[in-house]
Amino acid sequence: MLKTPDMLLLFCLVGAANALHKQWIPDTNYENETNWDKDTVPCGNDMVQFKAQRKVSVFVETSHAVREMRLPVDGEFILNSGAGFYVMNGQDPGCGEGVVTHFKDSESLQWFNPALWQAAATLDDLQSGNFLFSVHEESVPCQHDDVVFKQHSSFRVDTSSSQSSIAVKSVSVLGKKFVSQSEFSQYLGSRSGQLQFHGSSAVTVGNQECGDPTGCDCGNSAVHQQICSTVKCASVSCKKPILPVGHCCDICGAIVTIRYAAGFNLQTYRQRIHHLFLTLPQYASIQLGMSKVFKSQRLMGIVPFGTSPEIQVAIVEGEKGTKAEDLAKDIVKDANSHSSNLGITEAEFQSSSGGSSGQPGDNVGMVVGVVFGVLLMITLVVVMVVLVQRGVLHMPLSLQSLISRRRSDVGELGGPLDHGFDNPIFDKPNMLPDIPGANATETNLSISMTQTGMHFVNPAYDENETDFNA
Repeated sequence: MLKTPDMLLLFCLVGAANALHKQWIPDTNYENETNWDKDTVPCGNDMVQFKAQRKVSVFVETSHAVREMRLPVDGEFILNSGAGFYVMNGQDPGCGEGVVTHFKDSESLQWFNPALWQAAATLDDLQSGNFLFSVHEESVPCQHDDVVFKQHSSFRVDTSSSQSSIAVKSVSVLGKKFVSQSEFSQYLGSRSGQLQFHGSSAVTVGNQECGDPTGCDCGNSAVHQQICSTVKCASVSCKKPILPVGHCCDICGAIVTIRYAAGFNLQTYRQRIHHLFLTLPQYASIQLGMSKVFKSQRLMGIVPFGTSPEIQVAIVEGEKGTKAEDLAKDIVKDANSHSSNLGITEAEFQSSSGGSSGQPGDNVGMVVGVVFGVLLMITLVVVMVVLVQRGVLHMPLSLQSLISRRRSDVGELGGPLDHGFDNPIFDKPNMLPDIPGANATETNLSISMTQTGMHFVNPAYDENETDFNA
């Protein structure tokens, strides 16, 4: 039974949106030290240089002194209130002798690189750094997500992919949220939009939020290979590494699979797991991602016949961690204890340590599957025999000759064929009796030619004994 605070928390979360906020991490801000090759912002004695042939949109938040600045052929400065540049008379006393500082190239930053995004349930969580873990496919914005580029920031992102467009719910740039495609297309056509977004795939907005309380498909499975091409997997040393659906790398941890019925709410359940378990000290180092996935169903593990939706809970820990399986057991136990209230029909897990929650029914299902397979094979054989007998199918000639030879040695009742008495002429010529004219040397005596034709002489017939002698 849930305590009253737990019930109040779940009640408040009912109806929460399943869409997440995905925020782009890199920027092209002048004040960001990581954007400069010297890892420091240029000062009054430095010469600032941008690559001449690179397009760039730079956000400048405050004023800066420079000795000299070389600008790109195609670029812009977005100046915050009070921001700008000036040249000092003399030396900047706090700057040193001065160096040439280059602005780093941002041309290769890709939209489908999961390491360049942060996910959160709300905008407040984005601001406070309360980020969510997701499998690689869902770390990139999904079709029902709100995309956020930081308010006081500019950027440059490559949207190239095998798809003609990238559909999302909304895009926020420089504090303005675009939910209308016509309005966002107008921004993309502006000078800032062309410098910030480039690539073969057009970003489109206007998708509705997920209307299914059990969750919706992310929509990134078509670009799974491209997403994984940007990911460098670390080596793992656990006993049995596992691979969650939608992830690019094997993990050390556990996977909980939840099957549900009417009444299940993914967002509510996600918050429940966070509240009940992830706030506990023993699970502080755990990363947990929850999503709706569609697993392929296969007859006898071979023949595909469709997909079924499931809730996947991916639990990731360090190589030497031992808490993932404990958390998986706690989640399965909680799901089974409150299944009727949560709309859960079944919960099970597998872990990289080799543990699992195999149910007694699993073996029964395996036996049923084997029996069903045998019956299916017998049915196929019977059908083939009937079709052959009716002439619908034809057996190969080699098989037909084999069956014919086999039948020649078998009687109608299935036993060996009775040949009767031995025929000394046809069956065993090497055992012929010593009859005149029957041996090879006397063969010419067994045939006679007359004017009326050719006659064969029967050696067993004595013409002297006939009653018709003339």
